[in-house]
Amino acid sequence: MLIRLAAPCTHESVVDGTGLRMVVWTQGCPHDCKGCHNPQTHDINGGFWVPVKRIIREFCSNERLFRMYHGITISGGEPFLQPEACAEIAKKIKNFGKSVWVYTGYTIEQLLAAKREDWLELLQYTDVLVDGPFIQEKRSLDLAFRGSSNQRIIPKQEFAKYARKTA
Repeated sequence: MLIRLAAPCTHESVVDGTGLRMVVWTQGCPHDCKGCHNPQTHDINGGFWVPVKRIIREFCSNERLFRMYHGITISGGEPFLQPEACAEIAKKIKNFGKSVWVYTGYTIEQLLAAKREDWLELLQYTDVLVDGPFIQEKRSLDLAFRGSSNQRIIPKQEFAKYARKTA
């Protein structure tokens, strides 16, 4: 399975979720948020293809980092444009006992209401979802792990609460 990336994975990030993380930068985004800090990720035909297995190997390749990693963050671009590949990465990382954060411009309500099996599978392996589009007028430098105040940090334990709202 292949995934289209916008950039090489970032190692040793401490700003894209809790603890030390590796970040996967997916390519392609339909949201076109004004002021986005990753506008180069928007073109769905940009970036480059990488086998999912290569990302898993990269995560595991440095034994010292692997022990220190708290988990992986899948960002973008929009990860839900490539849900199968992202779910495969998330599943493997979870098998190592590590956490998975996913950033999306969709709200959790939109993801759940769509009832798309591929989106639900990615959510199944997601420990923390950072949802919502970046809104420049709500930008704040005081927010941890997000760019604008409308974006929410939602732990998996709260997903069911949103599922009831969309039913």
